[in-house]
Amino acid sequence: MIQLKQVQQLSLAFVLAMLLAACAISGDSPTGTSSEVQEIQSQLLGDMPLPAASKIIGSDSLIIGRGDNWVGRVVLSGVQTPTDIYAFFQAEYPKAGWTTVSAVKSKTSILVFTKGDRTSTVELNEGPFTGPKTIITITASPKNANVVAPSKK
Repeated sequence: MIQLKQVQQLSLAFVLAMLLAACAISGDSPTGTSSEVQEIQSQLLGDMPLPAASKIIGSDSLIIGRGDNWVGRVVLSGVQTPTDIYAFFQAEYPKAGWTTVSAVKSKTSILVFTKGDRTSTVELNEGPFTGPKTIITITASPKNANVVAPSKK
């Protein structure tokens, strides 16, 4: 009888822990109406179209600057499947003036775009079981950034 009660208590504790974890994964995007959130994201990311209802995960992002000249990494949660979001980027980025350099569709999909003197890499991964359907990572940088190769010894 005592063991059954302990199992029930452990089960209840596990369920409560899972619920708390699901709440913690909810992200830290700006709050407000969907149009207000979209406006804030467009002010931050400029000419980079984003899938509908995607939200910035601030704790995983590093955005330096704003608008069309930002650099860094932005991580977003997406509500569509990775396949749908891949199709979105393939269709919408060229409409916004971005040229596709490379596109690989796999478990982790990678798309590389250029526009003017900028490069943008989009990485798509399936989201966690309790979280968003897709994790989107966009990295933006100047196209001709001075990259120094390590010296050979």
